[in-house]
Amino acid sequence: MAGVFIGAIAGYLYWKFIGCTSGTCAITSNPLNSTIYGAVMGGLLFSIFKKDKKQFDISGNNKQ
Repeated sequence: MAGVFIGAIAGYLYWKFIGCTSGTCAITSNPLNSTIYGAVMGGLLFSIFKKDKKQFDISGNNKQ
């Protein structure tokens, strides 16, 4: 969830300070589109760092 939140803020800030002023850019011409795109990209980026929790049985072998 942190990645989605940070990505949404980054997307909005990108629109605010850099965005497309001509209106021809599909993502950066609209603050809503830019914020949603940033949230999706942030969620994907932060999901790379998620650790998988492995379950082990009593003998220490990995459960499938």
